[in-house]
Amino acid sequence: MLKILLILLSSYLFIFANIIVQKPIPFSEKRVELTKEYIKIHYNLDVKDIKIVPKIILIHHTAIDDFEDSYSRFVSEALPNDRPDIASNKESVNVSAHFMIDRDGTINQLMPIDFMARHVIGLNYSSIGVENVGGEKGADNLTDAQVKANIFLINYLKKKFNSIEYVVAHYEYRCFEDNELWLEVNDKYRTKKNDPSLRFTNKIRENISGFKGAPCTKVTDDN
Repeated sequence: MLKILLILLSSYLFIFANIIVQKPIPFSEKRVELTKEYIKIHYNLDVKDIKIVPKIILIHHTAIDDFEDSYSRFVSEALPNDRPDIASNKESVNVSAHFMIDRDGTINQLMPIDFMARHVIGLNYSSIGVENVGGEKGADNLTDAQVKANIFLINYLKKKFNSIEYVVAHYEYRCFEDNELWLEVNDKYRTKKNDPSLRFTNKIRENISGFKGAPCTKVTDDN
């Protein structure tokens, strides 16, 4: 009886520790309109709203080891001028993600899950972005608490959206270039990604089931 109670208590504490904290980034009509413009320019789609049907959970690291510094990168609604790798010659929507997981495993929701976030080339219109705080200067330092939080969040999202099929690391995004979910119309718009580490990705995949991986095996982890 005591063993059963301890198991139940442990389960309760794990669920309690993974309550999703609401920490919204600014998302005014300006950000919505800039997102629509992005969809038109990059996907050649005219849309009335920015709602998505998620098919992919896409895992990132922030490349910054502090939560507030990571979060601050998403606050501006327009892309800052220090991102020449993805900037255009006109004002464009800033990068964002649906969730950011702190180093202690705290899950923060930054925006509505069914709104499109700009977090990955080609796949924004069908993916939920999950950022993990860490990976600064290429360090493979994401924590076990973040692994557990990702597993919890992935299973939570699957229950919420039956449409989700894939769990994918950011470094695998180009595996989808021949997939129907890939929408980027500019063949020259690509960036090299190596987040998160293969170690971190594998730890998550070892503890989830019922999801597809990226549809190729040629991508390697550069961390």
